[in-house]
Amino acid sequence: MSEGKISVVVPAFNEADNLPLLKDRLTRALSQFDDYEILIVDDGSQDRTVKILRDYAAADARIRFLSLSRNFGHQSALKAGLDRATGDCVISLDADMQHPPEYIAEMVERWRDGFEIVSMVRRDDPRTPAFKRLTSKLFYRLINAISDFEIRPGAADFRLLDRCVVDALATFEERTLFLRGTLPWLGFRQCDIEYPPEARAQGDSKYNLRRMLLLALDGITSSSTRPLRLSTYLGVIMAGLGTVYAGYALILRLFADSAISGWASLLVGIMTFGGIQLLMLGILGEYLGKVLLEVKGRPSYIVREQSEPRPQSVAESPVAAMQARLRASRMLP
Repeated sequence: MSEGKISVVVPAFNEADNLPLLKDRLTRALSQFDDYEILIVDDGSQDRTVKILRDYAAADARIRFLSLSRNFGHQSALKAGLDRATGDCVISLDADMQHPPEYIAEMVERWRDGFEIVSMVRRDDPRTPAFKRLTSKLFYRLINAISDFEIRPGAADFRLLDRCVVDALATFEERTLFLRGTLPWLGFRQCDIEYPPEARAQGDSKYNLRRMLLLALDGITSSSTRPLRLSTYLGVIMAGLGTVYAGYALILRLFADSAISGWASLLVGIMTFGGIQLLMLGILGEYLGKVLLEVKGRPSYIVREQSEPRPQSVAESPVAAMQARLRASRMLP
């Protein structure tokens, strides 16, 4: 098959034990295509990942790698790979072998049918722990309730993107880019393919409870500003309840010759209002924190090493891009 070049981007963090199996299955799945490349992004690994990638790149010109200066997170590593992929379509998958490379041929077939985004959707797996399945369902229900675009439950970063989609993503200067929520916003022609997830080949999952919570927060705050309106809704509700309660207390005092006594009701009211206020402050803090990170203009990743020179057309820093625009408008010397 020679209809366009295919790039495969694989973020990897401490995946030295999985890399031999990944390389073997990827090369077999891609062997039917005439032109392809494999770009593996080391996200600040502490094991032998970089050494193995150097050997692979030296032995096979179709295998490239990037090594980031530290662990910037899965989404940033994925963005680094997308920025440097050169194919007419770009396929992303994880290095733990839970995303079967054997589906690449079907994804490419859908792409050649005219779809510009082909998303792989994970089927329910009974082997997944009940707690993780429950939290995943709650996350997707919550994010779909507050977002303007629906994210299908089970969607992961196992997908194919046409070159026009990759170029559109390259114009985004967000530091915390949540791709699962960004792609529905982009539009383009999209389709889904369901797949059964495989068990992790080696090692433990890098997504502990803390990382999953941070990803959920990033996803929610990156996809919508509706949580900010929650303070208005809760304020109206609590003001209404407070008015009703005040009227009830006044009626008891005037017509029943009694009053609500005790500290319990007062304490419950204080704790309720205090909890709501702290919740609203936390939501505001999340959005303000994102604003601070964007205003600083720091890049979302820093490349320490790569298997070939950095393309001159790739601009990593939003600040550099902004300075170029200012110079073009003669606002900077």
